[in-house]
This record gives sequence, C-alpha cells and structure tokens, in this order.
Amino acid sequence: MGWNSWDSFGTAITEAQTREQAASMAAHLAQHGWQYIVVDIQWYEPGARGHGYRSDATLTMDGFGRLTPAVNRFPSAEGSAGFKPLADYVHSLGLKFGIHLMRGIPRQAVRAALPVKGTSYRADQIADQRSTCPWNPDMFGVDMARPGAQEYYDSVFELIASWGVDYVKVDDIARPYHQDEIEAIRRAIDRTRRPIVLSLSPGETPLASAAHVREHANLWRISDDFWDRWLALYEQFGRLEKWHPYRVNGSWPDADMLPLGTLGRRQTRFTRDEQITMMSLWAIARSPLMHGGDMTTCCLSIRTATAWREIRHCGSIRRWCLPTAAPSRSWIARGRAPTRCGTARRFGVRLLADR
Repeated sequence: MGWNSWDSFGTAITEAQTREQAASMAAHLAQHGWQYIVVDIQWYEPGARGHGYRSDATLTMDGFGRLTPAVNRFPSAEGSAGFKPLADYVHSLGLKFGIHLMRGIPRQAVRAALPVKGTSYRADQIADQRSTCPWNPDMFGVDMARPGAQEYYDSVFELIASWGVDYVKVDDIARPYHQDEIEAIRRAIDRTRRPIVLSLSPGETPLASAAHVREHANLWRISDDFWDRWLALYEQFGRLEKWHPYRVNGSWPDADMLPLGTLGRRQTRFTRDEQITMMSLWAIARSPLMHGGDMTTCCLSIRTATAWREIRHCGSIRRWCLPTAAPSRSWIARGRAPTRCGTARRFGVRLLADR
C-alpha cells in the first residue's frame, strides 16, 4: 500500500513535492497501513515536464551509465548523494521509499561507450540496440547473453540499494515479456541483500508467463495504465478473475494505481459509488493499493475510502467472500448489465453489516 507520483505529477515530480506527499501520508494514511512513497519515471531528466517524453533529452548519470537524480529537481542529490537524503527523510517518517526504472541501459551511455562498473566491458558491448521501448526513447535493452550484461544490472541495483530504496518499479518489461532481463533484475536485487520490492510494468502481463512472473516479481501489472473511466473499471473485474489462481502471499497481480482525488489539474471522474467499487475490488482481489492522487489536497471522503479497514459489498449476480482479521466477513458483488449497444452500464451496490 502506497503512493505513486505518475497520476498527479507525470514526469515532472520534484523533491519538494515528494516530501509533501510523504508528510501527508505519514499524517493521514500510515496508521491504516499505507507506507510506500514511489517516485515514477524521468527523475533523471532535468527538463522533464508533463506526461510526455523527449527524444533529445539529456539524462543525468554517473560514469558507469547508471541513472542519477536530476539535481535541479532533487537538490539533496547534489554531490553524488543520489536518492539517499530523500530516502532517509521518508524513512524518518516511518515510511518506505521507491523509484521507477526503465528496462535496459541508457542510449546516452551506449553512445558514449561508458564502462560497466567492475568489468572491462562497455555499455555499447552489452546493449541490444534492436530492443527498444515503443513509447519512451531513453533506453536500449540489455542482451543478457553478452559478457558484462549481468554485471551492469548488478551495479545498478548496488547503487539503488546504497540509496536505501525499498521498492523498484521496472517498466517496459512485462509487455512484451522480457524473461531474460526479469531474471537478471531478480538476481541483481538478491545480490544486494536488501529487501527491495520488485514491481513489473506495463500490462497486460501474459497469463502464459504466470508461473515465471510469480517466482521472480512481487507484483506485476494485469492491464495497461488504468484511469478513472467506468468501462476501464468494469474490465478490471474480468482481468482480476483470470489472475486469481496465480495469486500467492508475496506475489500479487497488480490492477494499477488508484486514480483518486486531485489528478494534476483536475479531480477524479469517478463518482463516490465508483470509488467504493474500485477500492472494494482491489481489496478483495488483493491487488496492491497505490494511491495516484495528490494526497495533500485529498478531501475527507477520499481519505475515508483509502482508510477502510473492512470491505463489505453484496449483490445478486456473482460474489466472492474473503475472510478478514475482523470477526465479520468481506463481500463484493460483480454484476453484468450490458446496454443494447453492448457496453457496460453501472449497477447499484449496497453496503451490508454482516455481523
């Protein structure tokens, strides 16, 4: 349970904004189990803005091709401190700190032929320049058959662990499914001997890879980016049902962030009932809960929804029951009510006190 910067701040999150979000979580949600503060994509790009990407952007990195925070946005990273000062602040609040990474090695490092730490190999020798992300121009894939490839990933996570990072979301890796690099990242994390949660994006992660992803990751996306539209929420019911057999403690199908409250310059489009339905579904399906809204502006109703300790829903079409630590039981209903054109129509949900 935590917060991710993408929905509200896109590529442009700053250290000051991150600290504000952490303070708000500590004050209002930590007591209910929320604990991760995750800085999403482009924290290494000084000129990042909005939700877009620039093909000519200069990225900040060290002499071994490992990305480092842009100091104009994260000033405490000055002097090669990296994210450690920010992570230390988040930890001081009793919370945990996470970051986003793109799969692979920076193209900028490849063109500069930077060395791979601790080896005689260079970035251009381990990069697979045919393996690129269709929506982000920053990275090349890493060819895990080449000498120095595993050592590069080891060096990246060695640096991340030294900063005190507790959670890493790796993007452009689950769809299509890059099995070799997933295994390399798992090995690199294990070698740090630091407990780091591994999240894989984007979805849909292929069901055919369920056994493999469950063994190597802690959470993995089951859909593309989820936003505040009723049809998108309706479709998550079916996706979560498909992934139900593959869910185990410590490895979770991820229905994506919760678009609640203030999202950039607007408010969530979900109605109160839709918000309750979403929170109920995520909780019963045991999906990770990652708040996407600006927590410093959340109204009481949003904080109440995200602070639920029990979920109780009942309906007439289909239902799941999940025991909780409380003496009551938690219920959620799934109803299908298509209109004549075949699209989903919203259905009613009522709360029952099952005591």
